[in-house]
Amino acid sequence: MGVWFSSSTVVALIKQAHAIGAFDEALLTSAVQCGFVAGTITSALLSLPDRYDLRKLLAGSALVAAAATAALAFLPPVGGAVVALRFVTGMCMAGVYPVGMRLAATWAQGDLGLLVGLLVGALTLGSASPHLLAATGGLDWRTIYGVAAACAACAAALIGFAGIGPNIRRATRIDFAKVAQAWRQPALRLANLGYLGHMWELYAMWAWLALFLQETLAARGVANARTRAEWMTFAVIAFGAAGAWLGGVLADRVGRTYVTVGAMATSATCAALMGWLAGAPLFVMGVVALVWGLSVIADSAQFSASIAELADPASVGTLLTAQTCAGFLLTLVSIHLVPYVVAWLGWRGGFGMLAVGPALGCVAMLRLRRHPDSVRLAGGRR
Repeated sequence: MGVWFSSSTVVALIKQAHAIGAFDEALLTSAVQCGFVAGTITSALLSLPDRYDLRKLLAGSALVAAAATAALAFLPPVGGAVVALRFVTGMCMAGVYPVGMRLAATWAQGDLGLLVGLLVGALTLGSASPHLLAATGGLDWRTIYGVAAACAACAAALIGFAGIGPNIRRATRIDFAKVAQAWRQPALRLANLGYLGHMWELYAMWAWLALFLQETLAARGVANARTRAEWMTFAVIAFGAAGAWLGGVLADRVGRTYVTVGAMATSATCAALMGWLAGAPLFVMGVVALVWGLSVIADSAQFSASIAELADPASVGTLLTAQTCAGFLLTLVSIHLVPYVVAWLGWRGGFGMLAVGPALGCVAMLRLRRHPDSVRLAGGRR
């Protein structure tokens, strides 16, 4: 997953030597989201995760993503070719992220929330890894692309050591009607609406937090503001891995809807507060940022686990892919909106806008809790 946010991380390094506009800056990240949407649409319509070996699908996708990211090190930092390669990388992630969740779900025995939570924790650490590289200082932006590409290539080899669990039912043919289940069935629809509220906030927060911290620290006259901002961003995002694990443990024991509503209510509060803390003591801002990083991802795996429990077993891979497709399509809007809202209303407005998504997601998950099908969640622990 290091290839995903590699461009978001190198933007600050690129801007030291090249002029880059706000739209081009956002495009480096949103091109990946666009590619992911295109890849998940293709994968869902063709039912790829339900018809083919999950390990081979993940390995092939990771290898192509590695090649596309490595090529960035030999090109100018921005331009049409760069956007195209980021788009290809995003398409390949459609064969990594939802496929990995599907693979984890095949091993579930009453601990689906934990298994998918651990996978999302790994996703979180991978997404944070480019910030760790940038924080070490002295690295060229091309090096960050190179290391991310090498990690993706290693993933393609490592997945070969994974096994496929007993809880798998393969589809024998393409069935375009499967995707429509995501909206036609009320329980699935509510779970997906909750996920959309969560996604409105998550990737925009990950994409723009480093810039907010950098600007805030620089305005305070803090030395090495960029490096410190990268360390803080890495810590905040990486701390989310603990949140993904904790969310999985609690969801399996307490209930899916309890955990998702609690996490979204917490992250929405942090989003609404963060922009107002630019002048607060650094300790206070840091604590709120860490709580935000923990809560913003704690519920992520539980939406996927809900789909796996509510859907027909032969459609799980397709519906997980369709869910992530819709969520990442929405992130295109929020990621691009943030810089414009910040220019208009400042960071208070930019981050405050993100709080709307999880607030509405809470409403959807509370409605799902009252739906009869919710007894299928976490063995009856709704």
